[in-house]
Amino acid sequence: MSSVIVAVLVFGLIVLIHELGHFLFAKLNGIAVVEFSIGMGPRLFHVKKGETTYSLKLLPIGGSCMMLGEDEENPAEGAFQNASIPGRMAVIAAGPVFNFILAFFLALILVGMGGYNITQIKEVTEGSPAYEAGLKPGDVITGVNDEKMTVYGDYILYRMLKPDEKMSRVSYERTDAQTGRKERGTVLVTPEFNEEYNQYMIGISVTPVNVRAASFLELVKYGAYEVKYDITVTIKSLGMLLTGKASVNDLSGPVGIVVMIDDSVKAGLTVSVMAAIMNVLSMCILLSANLGIMNLLPIPALDGGRLLFLIIEAVRGKRMDPEKEGMVNLIGMMALMALMVFVVFNDISRFT
Repeated sequence: MSSVIVAVLVFGLIVLIHELGHFLFAKLNGIAVVEFSIGMGPRLFHVKKGETTYSLKLLPIGGSCMMLGEDEENPAEGAFQNASIPGRMAVIAAGPVFNFILAFFLALILVGMGGYNITQIKEVTEGSPAYEAGLKPGDVITGVNDEKMTVYGDYILYRMLKPDEKMSRVSYERTDAQTGRKERGTVLVTPEFNEEYNQYMIGISVTPVNVRAASFLELVKYGAYEVKYDITVTIKSLGMLLTGKASVNDLSGPVGIVVMIDDSVKAGLTVSVMAAIMNVLSMCILLSANLGIMNLLPIPALDGGRLLFLIIEAVRGKRMDPEKEGMVNLIGMMALMALMVFVVFNDISRFT
């Protein structure tokens, strides 16, 4: 039950910040906001201040910032369609951008609390390609082939997405035990086929090593890398979905996310309360970055689809037929709702 409450709070925070982005930039551009709501479905609570009704709704899985004249022609002052194209673009883009800002802010807290992990070589098998190339235990891997490895997650993502790629070039950083001096280098290795594991290997084992941020600039740097990693995971996952390497059955909806948050909380609590909090922060960063990316996709009814219509309007010099645009957005919304229903039922069948 406690994990469900945590999941609701996580969803609520992410949606609140997303809709707050739309809301603030609507106000900045003189656009009237009819309703600002958190959640979907029947209202639980609402209050009206000025032109705007602020609502809390029953289902904590969405939210909205309803603007005057957003989907229809309205001659009134403050209607969305009467604002400038750059102003409307800023309002639409603000939601996803605020999600990235939230992810970055939470990443600063996460890295500040727990540091970041680098990829360190734990063992080098004597006589292996890595041994012959001069790699040593304690070396920090900073790159493999054409992939830069800033944090341990980069290495895990590389191995997950390219399990069959041969590690033919390895960049590393080595610290002299006596002087503390750091040395960087790159070695060429020739992987050997390992029959036991049925793959080409270079003879190393790696381990994550936790490092504390030594300065505020380093905190900002690795906070940004944390967000970059989650954005990369989202984009790569979408790529796998489009190329058939993953299917819609692999998607998770609200039920699946609650289960993942529950697992994260339980795993963290086996160590400490602080570890559980850090796990929830990590999930929140991933979900916020994920929502930002997903909303920028050029799909009707999403922010990215609305931005696409605005770009077309700017190129054409006039707005598309409101009825046609509304119909396209309606079809897109219906398709998304159908996908959501499928994902929810798929989650229920998997986790029950």
